[in-house]
Amino acid sequence: MTRVLVVEDEPAIADALVYALQTDRFEVSHVMTGGDALAMLVDEEFDFVILDVGLPDMTGFDLCRRLRETSAVPVLFLTARDAEIDRILGLEIGGDDYVTKPFSPREITARVRAILRRGGAGESSPVRMTTERSVEVLFHDAVAMRIHCHGICLDLTAHEYKLLLVLLENAGRVFTRDQLLEKAWYDPGAVTDRTVDAHIKSVRAKMRQARAGAEDLIQTRRGLGYVLVME
Repeated sequence: MTRVLVVEDEPAIADALVYALQTDRFEVSHVMTGGDALAMLVDEEFDFVILDVGLPDMTGFDLCRRLRETSAVPVLFLTARDAEIDRILGLEIGGDDYVTKPFSPREITARVRAILRRGGAGESSPVRMTTERSVEVLFHDAVAMRIHCHGICLDLTAHEYKLLLVLLENAGRVFTRDQLLEKAWYDPGAVTDRTVDAHIKSVRAKMRQARAGAEDLIQTRRGLGYVLVME
């Protein structure tokens, strides 16, 4: 049976979700805080996490960031906030879907099944959060679409992620700014080549936060562009 963890601090909403999911033949566990969710994800295996953004001890976004450091389990956000920036943030940090309150519990179960089908997850592929991290200099988790630097998950935006991934998958190759725009932006004509410089600067800063000196892996080739050197 597919296991779902519901992280929701409003009892009425949680009860409705748990009932709807159990009626649809999911096995459901419910906790009310981010801390309890993290503890449960270490000890038990789940196929899906339904996560309220407004938790009492941490935001759902913060919890998702922690979760994405070590797990690729699908996440659906629940929130009372309908601002576009919140929806974008939720998806950029690794969420799979975003639903605003009020909502139909039956709609949530349908979305859960759709995401599981799309990702190929289900009863045969539960995911458990682990306390172990990769110690590679740069490690790409293709399932979670996250990049780790010295075992630390980098908190990258969508464009930063795609930009670093291009360099990582082609280590040693020099890319011009125009080439990076073509590969990492949906509409490269809408931005300038200086946009690449700004994003490279941001990626370097985040790599430096993970490990001092790691930012030097991305080298500038004056008059040419950028290259990732893994030696």
